[in-house]
Amino acid sequence: MEKYLPFWLDDVSRISSTFKTPFYLYSEDIIRIAARDLKKSFSWLWDGNFKNYFAVKACPNPHILKILKSEWFGADCSSVAELVMSKRVWIVWENIMFTSNNTTLEEFDLAKKLGAIINLDDITHIDNLFSIWVPEIVSCRYNPWPLKEWNDIIWNPVEAKYWMTRQQILESYKIMADRWVKRFGLHTMVVSNMLNEEYIIDTASMLFDLMKDIKDYAGINFEFVNLGGWIWIPYKPQQEKVNLQKIWDAIKELYYEKVISEGLGNVKIFMENGRVITWPAWFLVTKVINKALKYKEYIWVDASMSNLMRPAIYGAYHHITVLWKESSDKDKLYDVTWSLCENNDKFAVQRDLPNIEIWDYLAIHDAWAHWYAMWFQYNGKLRCSELLLKSDGDVKLIRRAENLSDYFATLDLGDL
Repeated sequence: MEKYLPFWLDDVSRISSTFKTPFYLYSEDIIRIAARDLKKSFSWLWDGNFKNYFAVKACPNPHILKILKSEWFGADCSSVAELVMSKRVWIVWENIMFTSNNTTLEEFDLAKKLGAIINLDDITHIDNLFSIWVPEIVSCRYNPWPLKEWNDIIWNPVEAKYWMTRQQILESYKIMADRWVKRFGLHTMVVSNMLNEEYIIDTASMLFDLMKDIKDYAGINFEFVNLGGWIWIPYKPQQEKVNLQKIWDAIKELYYEKVISEGLGNVKIFMENGRVITWPAWFLVTKVINKALKYKEYIWVDASMSNLMRPAIYGAYHHITVLWKESSDKDKLYDVTWSLCENNDKFAVQRDLPNIEIWDYLAIHDAWAHWYAMWFQYNGKLRCSELLLKSDGDVKLIRRAENLSDYFATLDLGDL
């Protein structure tokens, strides 16, 4: 599918006169459109019976959370900092799904104060949680091995540190019901960025079946099932989007067959989609500062893999547009890189691109996932700014770039 840019070279030139490159540029309009499309897909459910919880770890910025809150999204949190950030924009109570592993008492205590839904990762967490309080509503995370086996990002469930086995999850609900928990949810997150539509549909079917088994075993009713967030996105222009309508239609059919017809009630469907909401809206904008010809031709930009880790750690493809040269022939072969002392500090390897000159601007697409959260400061690299392209065309600074004072702020320099 065609890669879309919500801005032009003139826009970037104007922005860069105020904000130094590199910077991240997010489109508010695209985020809102994607959020509304997802909600519309589940309009067949009763009012209020669908909710998406955006994973704060993907983009820990309260301005983005505020936009999603206004679209009736919740927040999926896994730490104290993420809980505090959600509270900052008044995402509280059951609009927070608190999902963590190796959870501390401090984390449980703050989740209690915020009234979050607790999504337990391990049967041993029950006693720790109940030493603080007995929540009214609790969910558990299911490890479906051997029913599900492999995903490139999450790996084989039998190797995963997450989730409960089938027997553990049966016992967990019985224990909690006996200890006065009144409301229950069920969750799994066994795939990420999955293209196989049937795999996704089968995962929903598996959870619907498991709800019935748990109800029969523990004598409980479920209020919600959380299908996780897993939808694959087309990083390359020649790739097509997942057939989401096929997935939603299949989930709807399974829901009526295995939930309603089996007497499980009007169970809510929750999800944790993030990537599919924001992927076309987020760009890393960087400027070319040098060219070099060695055994290959290199384009040196002012961003590095600390701005966007996925190409270095996953070998991930991110499309690159050379601004103003969108229609030019891609007749040059480049590695696009920066100056970190690591040879995998590259956004592209032997990529077909138009002829690039020093001071050209590059827009790196689909750059949303975990960029800030994964940041590291090797070679003293400083975090860049985040900018929001608002619906009225204005650009708002939503996180300033770091400076050297920030880099040295935690050091004790008093006796040097």
